[in-house]
Amino acid sequence: MAPAPERTLVGDDITLTPRPAGIQQKKLVRKPAKDYSQSLRLVTQTAFLLLNAVIGVQFYLFTRYFESGGQSVRVTRPAGVDGWLPIGGMMNLKYFLATWKLPSVHPAAMLLLLLFLLISILFRKAFCGWLCPVGTISEGLWKLGRRIFRMNWRLPPWADPVLRSLKYILLALFVYAVAGMSASAIRAFLDGPYGMVADVKMLNFFRYMGTATAITLLALGVLSTMIQNFWCRYLCPYGALMGLASLLSPARIRRHPDRCIDCAKCARACPALLPVDKLITVKSAECTACLECVAVCPTAGALQMSLARRRAIPAWALAAGISAIFLGGVIAAKMAGIWQSRIPDEVYFYLIPRAQEFVHPGM
Repeated sequence: MAPAPERTLVGDDITLTPRPAGIQQKKLVRKPAKDYSQSLRLVTQTAFLLLNAVIGVQFYLFTRYFESGGQSVRVTRPAGVDGWLPIGGMMNLKYFLATWKLPSVHPAAMLLLLLFLLISILFRKAFCGWLCPVGTISEGLWKLGRRIFRMNWRLPPWADPVLRSLKYILLALFVYAVAGMSASAIRAFLDGPYGMVADVKMLNFFRYMGTATAITLLALGVLSTMIQNFWCRYLCPYGALMGLASLLSPARIRRHPDRCIDCAKCARACPALLPVDKLITVKSAECTACLECVAVCPTAGALQMSLARRRAIPAWALAAGISAIFLGGVIAAKMAGIWQSRIPDEVYFYLIPRAQEFVHPGM
């Protein structure tokens, strides 16, 4: 086999060194237009982050209304807050599959879980790379760290796979716990005081944060600044679930060796630290479809997101597909009347001011 052409990197430019006689040198065919995938992804990430911020403010005002006995401003409960209850979504999904009845408490948790799984099955782990607000903050932190320290640290080769297994272990524990519950037990839990105000307890977790919690979050923030996607890569069970679902996706990052000039820019740009330059097809569950590798590739047609039949998926189509699934699913659920929890105000007036008194039935 003929050796690959040597390359020299000068800033963002790539030059190929002369080869001995008889060895053909690959020709650099530059892309005809500038790549806008990262600008489009940033717009999508920012929009979803702002949406979650609005949901957070609205939910706080909703909670304050019932805490104040109806003396503050009255706002509608934003069902989108259920997206922050992934275990509740798993429990409701188990209940639905066992009974074929839609849950009445936190139904949006299940619906959002299904929408995000669908996105992952169709477009890889794009939920993590395009929508997840925690992923967006995590990405911002490691990029900030790179600007401050001029680098991000990498863990030793032996430590990285060991730590990556933690998120799958956490996911397995959650799945095991939910799978072991009967449909009647799930219904009793979610219809009980703790289940009905699980969203309020989540809010209070941040409102009344203890010292240990604050130190833990600060440590995660610092580690995320120093190490790329520390939380997402090593600890997030939701991302682990989306990664496993993405293994079913027909979409893949594909490299065409006949056009590739072996500059390795794609591998250096990959936030998941995948060796894109050595692969023909990226099948890893760590791939978030962020398209950063495609964006930095200088050669036309050498690297692209495509379907099984090699049909390329442009960034705008990926963004449109993700947005259509999310917005279409939410609108359809609202029109069908299965989006909001069906909990009367008088129950909220009793439960929300006492939310801190309720403990998990298993504790």
